[in-house]
Amino acid sequence: MSVNKEIKKVTTHTLQLMKSAGEKISMITAYDYSFANIFDSAGIDIILVGDSASNVMAGHETTLPITLDQMIYHAQSVVRGISRCLVVVDMPFGSYQSNPQIALASAIKIMKETGGHSVKLEGGDEEAIDSVKKIVSAGIPVMGHLGLTPQSIYKFGTYTVRAKEIDEAAKLKKDALLLQEAGAFAIVLEKIPAALAKEVSESLSIPTIGIGAGGDCDGQVLVMHDMLGINVEFKPRFLRKYLNMHEQVTGAVGQYIKDVKSKNFPNENEQY
Repeated sequence: MSVNKEIKKVTTHTLQLMKSAGEKISMITAYDYSFANIFDSAGIDIILVGDSASNVMAGHETTLPITLDQMIYHAQSVVRGISRCLVVVDMPFGSYQSNPQIALASAIKIMKETGGHSVKLEGGDEEAIDSVKKIVSAGIPVMGHLGLTPQSIYKFGTYTVRAKEIDEAAKLKKDALLLQEAGAFAIVLEKIPAALAKEVSESLSIPTIGIGAGGDCDGQVLVMHDMLGINVEFKPRFLRKYLNMHEQVTGAVGQYIKDVKSKNFPNENEQY
């Protein structure tokens, strides 16, 4: 029997057991009650309340505009929809970068107001290690995030693969170990070479969650709007679409419009 089915609620300890047993970890984003309930019932291990809500829910070009209070709203909605999986809440841009004390205050606010189980923040040595230590010291589980870190997109200037060069790859390996030492319970590795992700995953005792980082990470994460085919413009190599909801919903709404216009809806059986 697989580890995640033996334990009713998924915790950070569960994830550690899964890594040790070689069982892959499944993670998906969600931003509302209804989808969270579906994903939890389906048996997902982790729901990430991602700051990607800035893009897919609010229509912003980047993740930067979303606020702490907006992230808390989405997380509250998700937590009401789950009974089993682990909920990780992204700390938005500006809520942790300036100093560890502000980071701790932001993390405490998220935990107290959402009922979520952990937080995630981006960056390594210069950007986040002190904040991770501060937050973990308060008893709040922290997931790290290295590689392509969307909150730094204006610094990178591109969404291309990160850590292809020797220096950046070396820094990423160092940062992963520092995050582990700081107390992070897992690390997302985004859009880095598969060979590097494999090396990092094998060097750590904590799980890695990949997105565009190959199959040797301890788990995988995708944005729900991408994997369900709601967002049709986003077509990176790493994305597998499991559904074409854009086409299906467009067809359903089109048929509804047609039925209303033709006076076919509602029929006699659909009225009182």
